[in-house]
This record gives sequence, C-alpha cells and structure tokens, in this order.
Amino acid sequence: MEIYLAIIIFAASTTVTPGPNNIMIMTSGLNYGIKSSIPHLLGICFGFPAMVIMVGLGFSVVFEMYPIFHEAIKILGVAYLLYLAWLIASSSPASLEVEKSKPLSFTQAALFQWVNPKAWVMATGAVSAYTSISSDIFLQVIFIALAFFIVAFPCVGIWLFFGVGLKKYLNSPKHQKIFNLSMALLLIGSVVPVVKELVVQYVA
Repeated sequence: MEIYLAIIIFAASTTVTPGPNNIMIMTSGLNYGIKSSIPHLLGICFGFPAMVIMVGLGFSVVFEMYPIFHEAIKILGVAYLLYLAWLIASSSPASLEVEKSKPLSFTQAALFQWVNPKAWVMATGAVSAYTSISSDIFLQVIFIALAFFIVAFPCVGIWLFFGVGLKKYLNSPKHQKIFNLSMALLLIGSVVPVVKELVVQYVA
C-alpha cells in the first residue's frame, strides 16, 4: 500500500508541476477557450499513460534478461527524481509566457509526449523506481499508467480551466517559489519508500 500511495503522489506532483504540457494547455485555454482545447487535454491524458506502458513493456524484457540492470536503473531513477526535485526547488521564478499557436489535436498532443523531455524523465523514472522484478512487471506498469491517467485530468485540467488565475499566481515570484518548493518536497516524499527498500536490500 505504501508503494502504491507513493506512485500516486509521484504521478500527481510531477503531472501538476510546470512543464511543456501544462504551459501549452494553459496557453491553449487562454487563447482558444475550453471547448477548442479539449482534444489537446485528452491527448495528454491518454497519450502519456500509453507512453508509460510502452516504455514499461520495453523495460520488462531487458529486466527479465538482466535483473541487475533493473536495480541499476532503479538507483538512477531515484537519482533523476531527486535531481528533478532539486531543479524545481532551486529554479528562479520566471515568466510562463509562450508564443501563441493553434490548439493541438488529440493525435498531436499524444505524439508530443515522445518529444517531451519531462515526459521521458517521468515515464522512465516511474517505471524504473516503482517496479520490482519479484512481481509481475506488466501489472505494475499498468498500475503506474493508470495512476497517471487518473491524476492527469485534474492535474492538467487545472491548467486549462484556471489558466488565467494560475498564470498570474505563478508569475508572482514569492508564490511561484512556494509552489516549486511544495512540489519538490512532494517529489522527495514520493521516493522515500524506494530509498528505504534499497537501504534494506544493500545496507541492512
């Protein structure tokens, strides 16, 4: 139960933080309205979990052939997540202005995940950190993808439905710093169970 809760916390904290998806959907909502931006929102909500499954299934084949590689990737995944938390916490408040563009279609938004660096960090980090070769890799990957699917609608949707207010809020240096620190702490908290597992396995 602890690891499942950690996955959900990780999924929510990484999905809601500023990144290419959220900035683009926020801008789409501001410029083109809710109705025109729905395909974009659905493309993110369905596209990223699909990416997680594909990445996870690819990892599972390698993990079955080379179990030690799974442990190495898990350690690297934790390191990446902690590094991401540090980047979020230490980032300087900055404007979230982006250039106007046509709203993305469902397909465009789904395919965008594969060129989104934050999506790659989230997908590989989650799969490597929150799966174990002692259990069914496929079911674990499905749960991770499901967690991202569930949290995507409220976490990405808030950037669409409250874009104007959230944009002003994040453009306040003080408020943006508090927001970033809060999300960084959530990220750190989400990897605590994994770190504990590694410590017990290799130290205890």
